[in-house]
This record gives sequence, structure tokens and C-alpha cells, in this order.
Amino acid sequence: MAILKPFKAVRPTRDKANLVVSRSYHIYSKEGLEFRLKNNPYSFLQILNPGYKYDQEINGKKEFNLVRNRYLEFKDEGFFTQDNTPNFYLYKMITREHTFIGIVGATAVEDYEKNVIKIHENTLEKREQLFKEYIDTVGFNTEPVLLTYPRNNILDELFLDIMKERPEYEFSTTDRIAHHVWLINNEDILNTIQNEFTKIDSLYIADGHHRCASSALLAQDYKQNGQFVQGISQNYFMSFLIPEEDLKIYEFFRLVKDLNGLSKKEFLIALDEVFTIENCGLQPQNLKQLHHFNMYLDGEFYQLHLRSRYQEFNNTLDTLDAQILYNLVLQPILGITDLRNDKRIDYLPGNKTIVELKNQVDNGDFKVAFGMLPIDVNQMKRIADEGLQMPPKSTYIEPKLRSGLTIYEF
Repeated sequence: MAILKPFKAVRPTRDKANLVVSRSYHIYSKEGLEFRLKNNPYSFLQILNPGYKYDQEINGKKEFNLVRNRYLEFKDEGFFTQDNTPNFYLYKMITREHTFIGIVGATAVEDYEKNVIKIHENTLEKREQLFKEYIDTVGFNTEPVLLTYPRNNILDELFLDIMKERPEYEFSTTDRIAHHVWLINNEDILNTIQNEFTKIDSLYIADGHHRCASSALLAQDYKQNGQFVQGISQNYFMSFLIPEEDLKIYEFFRLVKDLNGLSKKEFLIALDEVFTIENCGLQPQNLKQLHHFNMYLDGEFYQLHLRSRYQEFNNTLDTLDAQILYNLVLQPILGITDLRNDKRIDYLPGNKTIVELKNQVDNGDFKVAFGMLPIDVNQMKRIADEGLQMPPKSTYIEPKLRSGLTIYEF
């Protein structure tokens, strides 16, 4: 059974919500970040980038303390308010291609530790520790972990009824995404939602593995230091939960800076051992099945079809095209062993166009690029159920939520 609790969110006042919310700060270009910091004093980016006030780059513990100070200033100035009673928050996001409807609530560290909340991706210890220190210092989290659950008709009907009422927030952002948020504080409805989640055996992390791991580490610290209190906020973390088939999963393109000392002909010969190779010339072809790959090299597009003798797999992870590409190309031919830290490889989300991929190779930044079909949610679940982890950057998953719309205080 999965635990989901309402909480008292800190959130922007209705008149400032569209000005406060931001995407994750690392998504912005340097110029875009500068523009928003200069022209929008209400942006949550002002909190996340406290050094801007002093025209200085600040890192580490000093930065975390300043983030905390800037957050408290926003509260003191009345930009934020905190709900008096615990709520769930129904969130509807409408993009040009998709509509996402889910619920924001507090999920349990205990469920993460007991594998009720299941992972499919490895985390880096250094990032876990850094984020743990960050949330312990600043005292809040504003980016929900994205979790998915099997579709539930009772919840679907309940959410449709709630959405007949006027939302607390209703605004659009400059990327043409409409945002709607409803507060849920009716006791009967809160109990119904919680009861329905107790019937769910497993939740799956779609995005936010490091945030889950860091929250678990913080809760462990409290226990070891004798500060553990049953039910306190450190035992939970904020999550956004949506039905699993509503996720939009993209692939990541792989871009590699060189051919590991091989000539173009030598590289193609090495690939020929593993794939049948089709030269598509200047026109890329859509992939139609798994274990087929697009490649762009020296001004031409290719399709690589995995030879049948390499299609004997031991587990679900081995069937993933991202894993196949690593096992048969990136590691043995191109010499890339560390997909997270090797500076010779980079990644481009699959929601970008093939033109953007082509341009990055044509301008000389990279020598070769690879594309593949995205995985589906069932593959992701099977990998988590088998206790396996995908290679990094195996999935680019939407929705991507805004920072600053609901804030979870520790």
C-alpha cells in the first residue's frame, strides 16, 4: 500500500503566481537567466540565484544560506502564503501536444526505503549528499518528484468533479503551457484520495531519483541524531502523481565528440560487425522498430539495424536500445565507459528536432550522433520490478513542473 498525505503548502498569492513560477534554473541559457533576474523581481529564480543581488557567483553552504534568506524575504514581503490546513493540490497542465492531470501530495520516505516507491535509475552519491545538505539548510523543496500509478477510475471521476470548480490558479507561461491548480481540503475527498492510494501496491519514479534519495538520507540523519518524530515533514517528500499511461516519454540523442582515433571508414567497418547499415543520405528516416538506430555522421544520415545474432537478451535491461548502444558501440568502439562523467559524450532530449541534432554535428561540436525509439512505461516498470537501473539519460519524461507553485517546508 502507498502512503499519500496532504500538506500545508507555501505558495504564491493568486495575483503573483504566473510571475513567481519558473522552470528549473539549469534549463535557462545564461542570457535567458540574466533577463529574467533583471526584469522580474517576483521570479522564484531570485531565490535560487541569490548571488545575482551582489553580482557575484556564490557556491556551497554560503549559497544555501542565502537561498534560505531570500526565501524568507519573499514570505515576509507577502509574495507567499501558507495554507492553514493540509491540502492536496490537483494540477492540470496543457501543452501544445498533451494534457497532464495529477495530484501533488506528500509521499513517504518509508515507502521509498521499502521499495513501494520503485526506482529505475542509478543515483550519484555526491549529488545525493549535496541535495540533502541543500534541503536541510534551506528548509524547503519546490520541485516535486514525478511518480506514476496505475489508472484509477474513482480518482479520475473525482478529479473531473473537482475541475468543474474555479481553480485557485489559472495562467499561461511564455512557452504556451496553461497551468491550472485546484486546492483540495474537503475532509471526505481527502480521505477518499488517501484510501485509493492505499490500494496501490507500487508507485514508480518517473523523474526525481536524486530528490527521493536525498530525502531518505535526511530522514536517516534525523533518526541517527535522535531527532526522529513520527509524522514530521522530514519523513515525507513532495510528489506529483499521475496515471502511468499519461506520461510522455522521449528518448535522448547521444552526441559524441570524436571517433576514438578511428577514421570514418574504420568506424563504419566496426559498426558493420554489429549492424546492417543503410546510408540514407541527406534525408533522415523515421525509426519503425526497436533495435534500429539513426546515426548522423559526416553530413549523412544512416540507419543501423541490430543483427539477429546480437538479439539474445538475459533481462529487460539488455533489451533497452540505450543499453544496446552502450554495450556494442559507445563502450567497445568509441571508448566511452562513464556515461555520466565522460566529457566526450553529451545528450539532447528527444523532444528536440532532428535539425538541432544535425546542427550540433555540422558546427563541429560533435563528430557523430545517435537516435533511437523511446522506451514505454511498461519497460520502465519491468526494469524497476527486476531491481535493475537504466543507463543515464535513457528517458526524457514530461510533464516538467514549475518551481515555486507549491513549496514543501521541512
